[in-house]
Order: sequence, then C-alpha cells, then structure tokens
Amino acid sequence: MRPLIPHDTVLHFANPRARRGEPMGERPRAVLTQSGMIEARDEIRRWPGYAPTPLISLAGLAAAARVDKVFYKDEAHRFTLNSFKALGGAYAVLRLLKSKLPAGATTDDLLAGRYREAVADITVCCATDGNHGRSVAWGAQQFGARCVIYLHATVSRGREDAIARFGAEVRRVGGNYDDSVRQAARDADANGWYVVSDTSYPGYMTVPRDVMQGYTVMVDEAVHQLDEPPTHCFIQGGVGGLAAATLAQLWEAYGADRPRIVVVEPDQAACLYASARAGTPTAVAGELETLMAGLACGEASLLAWEVLDEGVDDFMAVSDAAAVEAMRLLADGVGDDAPLVAGESAVAGLAGLLIARQDRELSQALGLDDDSRVLLVGSEGATDEAVYQELVGRSAAEVMAEADTHA
Repeated sequence: MRPLIPHDTVLHFANPRARRGEPMGERPRAVLTQSGMIEARDEIRRWPGYAPTPLISLAGLAAAARVDKVFYKDEAHRFTLNSFKALGGAYAVLRLLKSKLPAGATTDDLLAGRYREAVADITVCCATDGNHGRSVAWGAQQFGARCVIYLHATVSRGREDAIARFGAEVRRVGGNYDDSVRQAARDADANGWYVVSDTSYPGYMTVPRDVMQGYTVMVDEAVHQLDEPPTHCFIQGGVGGLAAATLAQLWEAYGADRPRIVVVEPDQAACLYASARAGTPTAVAGELETLMAGLACGEASLLAWEVLDEGVDDFMAVSDAAAVEAMRLLADGVGDDAPLVAGESAVAGLAGLLIARQDRELSQALGLDDDSRVLLVGSEGATDEAVYQELVGRSAAEVMAEADTHA
C-alpha cells in the first residue's frame, strides 16, 4: 500500500466561537435557508443533464487513515464542467436574468430562446480562478446572455481556454485574484454590466447568496446518499462559499448533532484561518501562490463569514506538497478503492484529514479516532488537463481507464 502523506507542516486553530451541540442560529440562517435550498434544488433538477453526483465510500483510505469510514462526494463530472461550481454561478446567472424579465418568465422560456433579444442585451461578468468563471460562462451561454470573465496573472491557459469555449470574452488582469475581483466590479459599474461573483463585499450580497444557495444542493444530495451521519467534515476554504454552504446544509440536516466542521486552506492563501484567529474578516497579502488555484484567495466573503464564524469548529492550512500527494493517492487508489480523478483544489480536505491522523495531538484536538466517519467533498476533477498530468504523472483519461478496469 502506498504510504499516506508524509508528516507535513500544518496550521491549526480551534475556533473558540464555534457553537457545538446547538441548533443553527439566526446569524447563519439569515444568509442561507432551507427554503432557499429547496428552491435552488427544484430549479437545478430541471436543467438538461442534471444528475446527482456519486457519494463514494473509500474503505481502503478509511482503513489507512484509521477511521471508521470516509465518504467522498465526487464532483468530477458535474454537468460538463467537472466541478461543483456548476451549481452556483449558473444558478445565480439564471436568477439575475429572470429578475430582469417580465413576471412569469420561466427557465424553459430562456432555454427555448423566447426572450433572446432582451437577454442578449444583458452582460454578466466576474473574476475567477477558473471554475466559477466557467460556470458563469456556461450559464450565460445556456440562457442567452453576454459574458466577460476576468482572470488574474497566474490562472493557467488551460482554464482560460475552457472558459472561452463557452463563448465568454476573457480579460487578463495583473496581480492576484482579489485584484481581478476589483477590476471586474469597476468595469461592470462603468459599462452597466452585472457582476456574478462568488464572493461578497460591502454593498454586494444578493448574487453571492444565490451562488452559495446553489452549492447547498450538492450537500443535500450527499445527506440523502449517506447511510449514517458523519462525525466530521473536512472541507476546502477559498473565499468561504463552499465551506459556508456545506456547513449550513449539514447544520440544517443534523441540527445540534451536526458533524464537526474542519475548513482546510493552502498555507499560502489562508484568509479564513487568518480571519478566525483575528475574530473578524482579515485579508492576507502577497501573491497567493499556490497550486490549489481555486483556493488562491486573500479575502473572505463577508456573507460566507456570517455562517463560518460561529459554525466552523477548526481551521487548518496545508502545503501544496500535501495536496499533490493527496491527488496521487486518489489516482492510485488505496487498498481496494477504485482510482479517482481529483483536481488540485479538490483535495485540501483530504490532505488535512491524513496529516491530522499522523499527528496524535492534532487528532485528539479534532476529535478524530477509530470510530470517526468523515465526509469529504471532491470539489473538482481535472479542470486543467495539462496541470493534472504534470502533478499526478499520468492523464485523467488514464486514471479513469484504470478505474473502469478496477475489480
């Protein structure tokens, strides 16, 4: 059996504000609601190509990590976008477009092109590390709007090409992700466009809430696929939207018995970890250089923070090397587990779990033991084929072929 991740540098902060053993409170429920999830679920289920993504029990990995079970929600084939982001950006685009059309306009009307001229005059835009922009571009193409996507300097050419294939205009911006967010907002204000961002900031809250509400549909799927409640959930960070949606829906589903939530970020872009330590949203400066491109964010979403601040039990940050090793572990399969394709932004949670289980004190701090049942979200597949092959050593197609022949 391939060894687990070598003991790596890790940051950990136990959140003193976490409300363990309590039902979901007014503060997080003011952001994300069960009725909002149901509305998003009923809408997204009607989209062409919708199907719940699989929840996979990784018995080999669980045995190697010395926990009872590991459940892996595999988003590698969500619609045609290979990422959970398909549920958020496209849903927010649809909500925005319907708000600009006559009362009674339906999704079927938009898909059939019945408001083609009116929608074609609407331009949506956003900044992205890759997956969110792809979702916004795909949603704009599906529903007939014009789209402009802003990419910062280190976003790969493969991700740029994937966005452009959906008909979006792509604009490059110097600096990091947060610089591109600000540029998109300035241009939208100057041109009368509509920003469809997955991060919120003062004066901009409605659309990011819709994005996160779309993500809760994925977690609702997982809840219905689980045969028993998880004790822990290790979830990726970024601006916090995925983590907030995951926390909120698990809190709704399990109430005071919800699993322990552990948010894991790259150590070079740990804005949620920094915010937790400061007790308030806190930006981290610098180039935010991490292989985990979708998590290269220096500023927390203010809306997401309203959910995370009193709901996340622990914040962790891990190295790029740990993420790459986690990708390779999944690609190889551990024990009898079938190989899985997971992109570099999909595995921070897994890396956090494996590192913790090799550190007795950290395991104790996180409440991990032989009876733990851990939920992970594999939030993307190979969203950049060239990057995936470089990091894993073989292509996503080769890994999937191995999975097909796995006995």
